[in-house]
Amino acid sequence: MKRALLLVSLLAMAACAPVPPPPPPPPPLAERGPPPLGEFHGRAEYIIFFDWNRSWVTPAGMEIVRQAADAYRSLGNVRVRVTGYTDTTGSYRYNQRLSERRAHHVAEALARFGVPMDAMVITGRGENDLRVPTPKGVPEAQNRRVEVIEGP
Repeated sequence: MKRALLLVSLLAMAACAPVPPPPPPPPPLAERGPPPLGEFHGRAEYIIFFDWNRSWVTPAGMEIVRQAADAYRSLGNVRVRVTGYTDTTGSYRYNQRLSERRAHHVAEALARFGVPMDAMVITGRGENDLRVPTPKGVPEAQNRRVEVIEGP
């Protein structure tokens, strides 16, 4: 009987204890500020993020492409690596093709801003080299990207 009474009183105390509020959700990607970019040892690096299952460059992404093109002109005649990536949703084959489409769309935008196509090396890496490691099938906005690296 004492055990039952003790158990009931412990459960009652636990039910009355305040529950801490859940942590706030992270802000949407667009509110996190510009993606990492900058100059490192004579190299400039830019990241353009994409919506799920999309390969077109958003207006925010186009602004980053413009910045990359400006940097290309300031760095002089350098090599530009344009590499597309996906998250792990979708099949491996589909993700590979999507990453290539993303990279080509960014390269075409760079060309419109004056970066010669023959200065670019364009590749797709699919779901390889995740920025945020996730299991297969997990959508992650930070992995849906194209990285533009300019320099030696």
